[in-house]
Amino acid sequence: MARPYDPRDHYARRARREGMRARSAYKIDEIVRRHRLLRAGQAVLDLGAAPGGFLLVLAEIVGERGSALGVDRERIRATGKPWVRTAELDVLGEGALDRIRELHPGRFDLVTSDMAPRTIGVKVTDEARSLELARAALHIAGEVLRLGGALVAKVFMGGDFPVFRREVASRFDAVQVARPRATRESSFEVYVVGKGFRR
Repeated sequence: MARPYDPRDHYARRARREGMRARSAYKIDEIVRRHRLLRAGQAVLDLGAAPGGFLLVLAEIVGERGSALGVDRERIRATGKPWVRTAELDVLGEGALDRIRELHPGRFDLVTSDMAPRTIGVKVTDEARSLELARAALHIAGEVLRLGGALVAKVFMGGDFPVFRREVASRFDAVQVARPRATRESSFEVYVVGKGFRR
């Protein structure tokens, strides 16, 4: 089980100092830049976006000629950027995909997911719930990505992880596993990166 949040954490201190909403900003920044997943003028969907750590980084990359949509079950504080839209939305709920399409009728170049379950400390249960969310992200990506697009989905590493990786590989030309430097040492989370979406 991961250790509880430590406010003395280097990346947490850095996030506060640099005005980031969450330490996760450094995770997505590293992944997107290292894997060259997004550029100015493109469209990105961020699932599980609250409080906005990923979303603000992604919005800066796409810029005002691009489009960023962040959704979460919790309210996401306004970003002040007109090319960023947000919505309270449960991706596991009925009609989630329709709502996303209403908010952004076109296709996305990248779908990201930092969704995580409320952990209970039972590893097998936490892993199973994490996989459910990761599979929801994969399903949504399969419906809204453009051909050649990319997916970044957080998942807790566990016994069924290879199965999920194969599921991603069945929809993307290349699949890699990323563990950004900002990940806490005790965490068993990783990010599955799918590149070259194919229907």
